[in-house]
Amino acid sequence: MTAPSSNPLLSDRDVDFQLYEVLDTESLCQLPAFADHSRETFTLFLDSTRRFARDVLFPTYRLMDLEPPVFRDGRVHVHPLMRKLYPQLVELGLLTAIVPAEAGGQQLPITVYSLASAYLMAANLSAYGFVGLTSGAAHLIEAFGSPWLKEEFMSRMHRGEWTGTMALTEPQAGSSLADVRTRATPAEDGTYRITGSKIFISGGDQDFTDNVVHLTLARIDGAPAGTRGLSLFAVPARRPENGRLVDNDVRVAGVIHKIGWKGIPSIALNYGEGGDCRGWLVGEAGKGLSHMFQMMNEARIMVGLNGVSTASVAYHEALAYAQNRPQGRPAWEKDAARPQRPIIEHADVRRMLLRQKAIVEGGLSLLAIASFQADVAAHGKTQEERQRAGLLLDLLTPLAKTFPAEKGFEANALAVQVHGGYGYSSEYLPEAYLRDQKLNSIHEGTTGIQGLDLLGRKVMAAGGAALQAFAEEVSATVERARRADVPSEWGEALSKAMQEVLELTMELGAAGMAGEVERMLRHSAHYMELFSILAVSWRWLAQAAAAREGLARGSEGRDFYEGKLSAAQYWIHTELPRVSTLVALCRTGEDSYTRMRPEWF
Repeated sequence: MTAPSSNPLLSDRDVDFQLYEVLDTESLCQLPAFADHSRETFTLFLDSTRRFARDVLFPTYRLMDLEPPVFRDGRVHVHPLMRKLYPQLVELGLLTAIVPAEAGGQQLPITVYSLASAYLMAANLSAYGFVGLTSGAAHLIEAFGSPWLKEEFMSRMHRGEWTGTMALTEPQAGSSLADVRTRATPAEDGTYRITGSKIFISGGDQDFTDNVVHLTLARIDGAPAGTRGLSLFAVPARRPENGRLVDNDVRVAGVIHKIGWKGIPSIALNYGEGGDCRGWLVGEAGKGLSHMFQMMNEARIMVGLNGVSTASVAYHEALAYAQNRPQGRPAWEKDAARPQRPIIEHADVRRMLLRQKAIVEGGLSLLAIASFQADVAAHGKTQEERQRAGLLLDLLTPLAKTFPAEKGFEANALAVQVHGGYGYSSEYLPEAYLRDQKLNSIHEGTTGIQGLDLLGRKVMAAGGAALQAFAEEVSATVERARRADVPSEWGEALSKAMQEVLELTMELGAAGMAGEVERMLRHSAHYMELFSILAVSWRWLAQAAAAREGLARGSEGRDFYEGKLSAAQYWIHTELPRVSTLVALCRTGEDSYTRMRPEWF
């Protein structure tokens, strides 16, 4: 018996549904920034990306998972397939898809690019990772770099000649960026001599392009301790000098042996062992972390998309397996001579598949609305519109990163379960996706850090304006669902949960203002969980409304719309009630693990 060979990665019908029925992505074309685009240009980009993901990229996934990069002769050697794949990814226009037209880009909306890139992530997340990291690093130089850096570094990254990374983490600091020790000493030539070490640098070395540019956080000599003393530098592995590339004293100290994401190396780097590592300041001195947050926030959205994509490709594997694997008979069927039935006819298998569908399509809808807000925040017609969208984007970003990672891991585990014993074997793909998925809850800030960010900063931003804007969006969706004749109790349940979260947030905020910060943040992880459930319930109610509207129009695809309504019913009936339980837990201030002393373990 062999595993199914065909996998759509994501449902094209669902992607189009999210773009044009749940959201009105075509309305972005009314903004001056996207006036040259239309649904037709969006479709061309989506279709080319889909074809490449399915026909070219997906067949390489298993090969790259089985043969991870190796460290040899001081260099990292990735899978030979990347020599062919990377130029093809560049030719698709991925590095410049959302770059402004004046900088040579296509200036596509992030909303369209995000959902298109999800196909590539589902096909081979490691191969796409080189693109995503390079695009983010180039965007930082575009936003804050000097004209010289844009010409010498950014343009080569956009052309696919060089790749880029984000180099923040250090062995002794981990996620605590205030403890970064990498030093930057001003030199007479206007550059800085960089010394220090970085670790867990994804894509930090490879052998398929001429160079790698590390966007690096470092502390200029004399700068204050903490995050205020950090500056941002572009540090190439090989620096341009007299028209050629020369060694820049950036050394690979080793490659991390990972359980997943095996196609892209994660490495340790040493800067300036020979005293001649040169870096170029990007933006203002002392503003490194605020500059870097641009790439970090983009990366959090990318991690969320990876989470959705990894859950999606595994879901489609499980769905195909369940449709084609005969085993057993209904419990009420006593005639053993009758043929076995496909396992999808067993209710518990449908339960597992429906939960995967609810997680995947709810998560994708959350990423789509976050991306839509990013487009409006950057290009909305009025300052008020841009500011409101920016607040919503900031609020949604930790949710959009965390929910797909945490619940995506659960969805991937269910995909293994649907396969039964075969799922626990390396002959089938779900075990590999389960390994890949786990990293998404660690990448770009652990779930615990995202919870602290959400509760400690985002819901309190601008005096609660972000949370108020979110509540207004929920109310608008409840009204849309009412007009579409969605069962009224669904909207009522969402409104009730929204009110509970508003009241809890006010109580926790008051505790923080009274100096009880530990009390406020004690259950930040649970707050993240309840807010994620609330946000995805909001997105499922929006999908239910769009599905009812589609049925009322008599649109083709009744089965698709009915499936949406069943998934919405499942999520709102089985997950949304958990908000009340989690609200009560946060409100009581239950202190078992904060009271627990290290020696008691």
